[in-house]
Amino acid sequence: MSISLSDPLELPCGITLPNRLCKAAMTEGLADPQLRATEKHARLYRRWAEGGIGLSLTGNVQVDHRHLERPGNVAIDGNGGLDVLKTYAEAGKTGGTELWMQINHPGRQEPASISPNPRAPSDVQLGSNDKAFGKPIPLTGDEIEEIIEKFIHVSETAKAAGFTGMQMHSAHGYLSSEFLSPVVNRRTDQWGGSLENRARFLLTIVRGVREACGRDFAISVKLNSSDFQQGAFTLEECQQVVSWLGEAGIDLLEISGGTYEQPMMVGNKGNAKTWQDPLRDSTKAREAYFVDYAKAIRPAATMPLMVTGGFRSREVMEAALNEGGIDVIGLARPLCGDPDGPAKLLAGELDALPAYENQLLVAEADAPDMNPIQRAMLQGHGQQGWFCMKIIEMGEGKEPDLSMTCLEAAKAYHANEAATNARRIEALGAAAAE
Repeated sequence: MSISLSDPLELPCGITLPNRLCKAAMTEGLADPQLRATEKHARLYRRWAEGGIGLSLTGNVQVDHRHLERPGNVAIDGNGGLDVLKTYAEAGKTGGTELWMQINHPGRQEPASISPNPRAPSDVQLGSNDKAFGKPIPLTGDEIEEIIEKFIHVSETAKAAGFTGMQMHSAHGYLSSEFLSPVVNRRTDQWGGSLENRARFLLTIVRGVREACGRDFAISVKLNSSDFQQGAFTLEECQQVVSWLGEAGIDLLEISGGTYEQPMMVGNKGNAKTWQDPLRDSTKAREAYFVDYAKAIRPAATMPLMVTGGFRSREVMEAALNEGGIDVIGLARPLCGDPDGPAKLLAGELDALPAYENQLLVAEADAPDMNPIQRAMLQGHGQQGWFCMKIIEMGEGKEPDLSMTCLEAAKAYHANEAATNARRIEALGAAAAE
């Protein structure tokens, strides 16, 4: 029998997803200056739940208030806010949607505007832009153990607030992903060296969350299929880690890939100067780049698999479910402009989700004083900003403004980030003065 988008899926923990569509994790930037969840989160996730999604994953919730992926992240680190988290969870479960909290630590991928000295497995700095990201300070063994306990604590808090599961972010070059990479992790203790040691951080957290939260609480992991860099985490290593995660009893594995240096997760097809993609030819015509990697990983996986990135048409989504070795379709950017897209797909009212091509271009006339490289950089920043601004608009109770241009989004996003960070710094100063 063929699988359709509307088919339910029972997970190993006993939870049944009402359909095969998942709102994948996207950073929101909606926290208050104390990094607590707000009513904006409740509005946003209620809106997505009302749009027909079966599973919704939050944007990365940080385990340490001192270390953020961006200003406006939610952090759960002795800062209170449980009542609002409960409101958030209840809203996000509207209509039977499952709501899971994605939990993270940014590691070295932390903006210097937040911390000039991020923490990481080793002191390997991100890229060569020392103005954007500071040189990391290697974590001590005691600090690693403390962070592991923080992940478990945040998972317990998520369950207490009413979230039905958690996703451990171990992809895209954040802390857990850094432990897996021999390029970033140059430790010689129990947390570095062999793959078994490099995977210890991830597996210790997964086992700890299972023990603390019980068998009926869903545990998911977002894992790189590859870092797409010479000498870094490979597909073969991923297959072994997937086998270990199966033994640890996770309920859903999301396959992704890339880091800030090789941003495959947002459509970048890699830098041939540093890494040659062995599956490049087979994926040229695909909407969803990571489907072929999921096929390669499938034999090692005892849990359901999910892929996010590039899906637009119902035809390709259902082909991936039936031929691509995956069980759940992750949707992200399309839901920023059309939160009702899942319901329309499920009802057969829509054949493909919008791609917003016109809104995501910076024409030469829009930036006449820039050379092509500068204009491309502005366009990349504007594209990220466009989707982030749609999230912010929905959090404020508005419908997404589809008339906003890429250039307008770049300016609005920059202003929002600066204002959010200023409020955070002001709150830190006030707290220190008390």
